[in-house]
Amino acid sequence: MRHFLYAAAALAAFATPAVAETIAITGGRVVVGDGTAPIDGGTVIIRDGNVIAAGASVAVPADARRIDAKGKWVTPGVFAGFTRLGLSEVDAVKGTNDKSGGKSGFSAAIDVAPAIDPFRSPFAVNRAAGVTRAVVAPEAAESIFAGQGAIADLGADSNPVTRARAFQFAEFGEDGAALSGGSRAGAHLHFRAMLREAQDYAAGRGNFDDELLKAEDAKALLNVLRGETRLLIHVEGANDMLRLIELKRDFPSVKMVFVGVSEGWRIAPQLVEARIPVIASALNDLPATFEMLGATQSNIGRMKDAGVQVAIGMINDRDSHQLRYTTQYAGNIVSLQFVPGATGLTWDEAFAAISSVPADIMGVGDRFGSLKAGKAADVVIWDGDPLELSTAATTVFIDGVEQPLTNRQNRLRDRYARPTEGDLPKAYDR
Repeated sequence: MRHFLYAAAALAAFATPAVAETIAITGGRVVVGDGTAPIDGGTVIIRDGNVIAAGASVAVPADARRIDAKGKWVTPGVFAGFTRLGLSEVDAVKGTNDKSGGKSGFSAAIDVAPAIDPFRSPFAVNRAAGVTRAVVAPEAAESIFAGQGAIADLGADSNPVTRARAFQFAEFGEDGAALSGGSRAGAHLHFRAMLREAQDYAAGRGNFDDELLKAEDAKALLNVLRGETRLLIHVEGANDMLRLIELKRDFPSVKMVFVGVSEGWRIAPQLVEARIPVIASALNDLPATFEMLGATQSNIGRMKDAGVQVAIGMINDRDSHQLRYTTQYAGNIVSLQFVPGATGLTWDEAFAAISSVPADIMGVGDRFGSLKAGKAADVVIWDGDPLELSTAATTVFIDGVEQPLTNRQNRLRDRYARPTEGDLPKAYDR
């Protein structure tokens, strides 16, 4: 019992927020994150976990703790647009992999929030790389509807969930077909039938807990039908996206967000007309599958030019571990501006695509994604341009609390950077 009490006390201490204070970050190149140009010699004021002001000629309160950011960049934290953060430590080890509902028998009702583990190493590694919030989605198991995803923060505490049941995730295209008996026709029928059964459930009709839809799944889908919960759909091919747009006409209240979207450029006008935002993979430029024959690195730039609301994500791309690639991907999209015949984003647009835009798409832009007054103080100080490969985060705040940047990788680096005679590998101190 004594050991249990000690453990409980330690956990409580770990989760306790720091004492509120006023912090002034001065002299840096301030990026608000809303697509506007950086502000040289700017100031960011943090108080009680919120951004109070950010910009030029900002008065510094007398009681503020000052942080000199001269020669550095100051930005909102990276908002990772699509991840499986905290759901897997080693994908091939079943005991550490909680990405899907497995053989539970449930589909849309699956809620990833209880499975998100902040003690897994990707939290610390990606926090040290400037990632402060993440969209965390389940992986489909036996149905095209995978379950309910969450918005998580990467703070060094025991409560990572910012918003549970923030969206529903579904598979379409080739993956959706495979989950529906092997055909796209089956996937369309599967999609319609499950939504119709949810309507029947709401009306008190039908027999539930059958093979297609359990009562708990129907309850989860009702929130999608009412437009109260966003529906993120993984889809790559242009034709599959057009068919989903047609389905949306039958369910007009459903708030669809397309994820992956390798061929989105082909139907950009239709996406704009349907008002469907996208979280797109940045570097898909090879025909890895038949639904990606039209993949091009110019995809994001072309969609943005057409008026599509575009964020950068990384579905099925080391999305449990390497969220830190997000800034590199944004930087690559910027570089496309200088490639003859290619279409990229401006620097300002690219950074917004990994900060304010994904927050807006997920319906939390009023609270996260930029350094505008009143928003959560997710703030990162960088030693250079954050979209350059050689740049590192030097200071990270989440909800106004300065975060530790140590992790397993930099501890290994430091341990073996200058080995001496007699040094042997050894386990970390626990």
